[in-house]
Amino acid sequence: MRGADVARYGTVAVVWGVSFAVLARAERTFGWVGAVAFRALIAGAVVAVIALAGRRRLDFTAGWWPFAVVGATTVAGQLIGVSYATPRIGSAMAAIFVATIPLFSMVIGHLWGLERMTVRGWVGLSLGLVGIVLLVGFPDAPVTDSFRLGCVGSLVGALSAAYGSNYARARLHDVGSWELTIGSFFFGGVLTLPLLFLVPVAAAPGLVDYGYLLLLGGVMSGVMYVLYFRLVAGVGATRALSVEFAVTAVAVVVGSAVLDERLSAPQLLGTAVVVGSCSLVLGLVPRLTPRRSEPAPRHPSQVP
Repeated sequence: MRGADVARYGTVAVVWGVSFAVLARAERTFGWVGAVAFRALIAGAVVAVIALAGRRRLDFTAGWWPFAVVGATTVAGQLIGVSYATPRIGSAMAAIFVATIPLFSMVIGHLWGLERMTVRGWVGLSLGLVGIVLLVGFPDAPVTDSFRLGCVGSLVGALSAAYGSNYARARLHDVGSWELTIGSFFFGGVLTLPLLFLVPVAAAPGLVDYGYLLLLGGVMSGVMYVLYFRLVAGVGATRALSVEFAVTAVAVVVGSAVLDERLSAPQLLGTAVVVGSCSLVLGLVPRLTPRRSEPAPRHPSQVP
């Protein structure tokens, strides 16, 4: 990777990894619904302002329904799952579950005919399931109903994100990433707002609380998505998606150092298994021997 891409990769990894700890702070005041709704609306507004300031032409002629579906799944579904789970299972485990999104995305893409499951993909999926069992079944603290619900919330969030990403590939493949980000965040925030009647803001926000929310939505979601899409353009979607592994590592370190969270030895093993399984699914682990039926690659960058 070029120096600029390395800088973007590191910045996204660190900021997204720290975002789980910031989310834990924000939802203490705004609640797990308010933190999602306000975060999404702020993120969509920030990306729209950046696009307009850069005189980027935006095209939303695809209609509102596809953006609403992606917003309901990739944004609202995923963020609600993460926000609900974080205080129940910890920011570190919530981040680890986010790293499993490629596993679920691969299965959905295969069922929809968008991509073909390879042998390495099936092996990666099997290892991923083992990693999830280690994470859920062997926590450092006693297994409570709250912990189980948090795990369910994380899995629902990961499934929602995987569904939304495949839906976007199928229905919005001609739509630019800027329009997709703005539209999905807008609808994700709007669709989440009514849930505030069921889960209202927990306490009167102070200046620091608004600061956490602006940091979470404006910088950690809005600005980082702009950097992430530039990273995709520079190194490709697969290599860019591997940033989730670094995000997980940062979240685990921050959760341990700042929030005093602990993972058991089996959970740490499960983390490594999940990262390894996603590496297989994303094709980041090279084959030891090339297939005989395939010609030798002409350039190292073409090696799967």
